[in-house]
Amino acid sequence: MGILIIDDAEDIRIYLETVLAAAGYETYSSAAAGEALALLEKGPAVDLILMDVIMPETDGIELCQQIKLDEAWRDIPVIMVTALTNMVDLERAFAAGAMDYITKPVKKLELLARIRSALTLKTEMDRRKAREEELLRVTVELEEAVRKLKNLSSLDGLTGLANRRRFDEYLTAEWKRAIRNGIPISLVLFDIDWFKPYNDTYGHIQGDDCLKSIARLVPDVVRRSSDLVCRYGGEEFAVILPDTSQEGALNVAEAIRKVVSEAEIEHRESVLGRVTISVGVATAYPAPGSEIKTLIGFADEALYEAKRQGRNRTVEMADIHRHR
Repeated sequence: MGILIIDDAEDIRIYLETVLAAAGYETYSSAAAGEALALLEKGPAVDLILMDVIMPETDGIELCQQIKLDEAWRDIPVIMVTALTNMVDLERAFAAGAMDYITKPVKKLELLARIRSALTLKTEMDRRKAREEELLRVTVELEEAVRKLKNLSSLDGLTGLANRRRFDEYLTAEWKRAIRNGIPISLVLFDIDWFKPYNDTYGHIQGDDCLKSIARLVPDVVRRSSDLVCRYGGEEFAVILPDTSQEGALNVAEAIRKVVSEAEIEHRESVLGRVTISVGVATAYPAPGSEIKTLIGFADEALYEAKRQGRNRTVEMADIHRHR
């Protein structure tokens, strides 16, 4: 283990180097603070510092403070080697970060005993620090794994959109927020027209590709971070639009319908020869005691009406009542 000796008295440095080298320690020595800091900067493995208190320019107490302020060196134990016995000076040394002191003239057995004690403590501190760092690393990795697992449990495996579970969680949270803040919440439900004939004609693999294509198109239209696009089930999708009026929701719904139609995904069994969607829109101003299923029911009814009217269209609740 490496020990740095800092003392302006050459005879003391030579004595300490001789004793420590005979005990199997690797030593480095310095006569002044600046020289010692430069040596530490170069990076030899220093496990312990023996430091004189009284030195020219920068004394040992001030140098100890500087060392302890540096994150790279603060864990290196410092033992003061001093002729001082004044308790005030010793208290200043401890306050600066020194862990022990040895009085001059230095006695060999006392020196080695103090050094062994300090290095044993340093080794234990290093082990504890390594364990803490490892624990922190494992904790961070575990938190990341939990986050990824939670994300995966909230995503649809085919399309990468939020799944039905996430839909239920998010709609419940936004419904409560709408009640608290007295704001509207809108829901868009849409599904692919004539999707069973599509699967029958092109096969289920291409049917999955069709679902994935639509899943990629919708986020280009629904851009607010607060909006959530979900795969509701089968060929049906949902978009939750917090703090959105019926007019705003209708605009979003129409934009989705158009972007899908304009994608020109081939569908020979449909009237237009391309994939289209039918869209239902509903808006609510939730009040305490109101139920989410009412909003979902209205949106589903609007979607059914869009189908009944011929598909490839958007219907909102007001339209349903006008047509009846």
